[in-house]
Amino acid sequence: MNKKLIVNGVPFTMIYVEGGTFMMGTQEEWCEGNAHEHPSHRVTLDSYYLAETEVTQELWQAVMGSNPSSTKRIQHPVENVTWDDCQEFVGKLNKLTGMNFRLPTEAEWEYAARGGSKSKGYLYSGSNDLNEVGWYWGNMDLTTEDVALKKPNELGIYDMSGNVYEWCQDWFGDYSPLPQTNPQGPSEGAYHVCRGGCMCLPGYCCRVTDRGLSRPDDHMKRCIGLRLALSVD
Repeated sequence: MNKKLIVNGVPFTMIYVEGGTFMMGTQEEWCEGNAHEHPSHRVTLDSYYLAETEVTQELWQAVMGSNPSSTKRIQHPVENVTWDDCQEFVGKLNKLTGMNFRLPTEAEWEYAARGGSKSKGYLYSGSNDLNEVGWYWGNMDLTTEDVALKKPNELGIYDMSGNVYEWCQDWFGDYSPLPQTNPQGPSEGAYHVCRGGCMCLPGYCCRVTDRGLSRPDDHMKRCIGLRLALSVD
């Protein structure tokens, strides 16, 4: 049920993520600096699609006609893009394809990073050994790498731990302890969520529960990109 697509000659794949219920956030007491990962709460999601890889510089160039990345390699993830830039990219992509691509919600991102209905409960996306699945400052020289070189997670999705942070659609806010279905995050805020850690931060930022945040007009230089989502028709 995966979707293989081509836009202006550039192929990419959307992975089908079967919906389900999971516990979002963490119950681990050791992460004192990440209190915003608490409380762990029950979330139920409909099925959706999530991109197999982060949006590459090649795909961004094919849609936007330019490449804003600070390190230019076509199979590296695009970076140096704001949340606002990503909304423009998605809008142009939708006009080219007639589809309704978007950024994933934070809940969709975490569920897929955990492996969805196939989850084995790993600390990182696809492994308890970050070196198997992610690029971070412990194995990189503060630069990005080609997508899909490391091991994929249980769903066949690459680089959800490390390489670049990924923008989510949601405004950043505290978790509610109440069960939720298809949560969309707060209705307003000052910061948007970014997830997954990156090549210039330590390993604990690459955990599937770790939450980052940034202003919607913030480029974060080389540290942030995006991954596409698509609702099931």
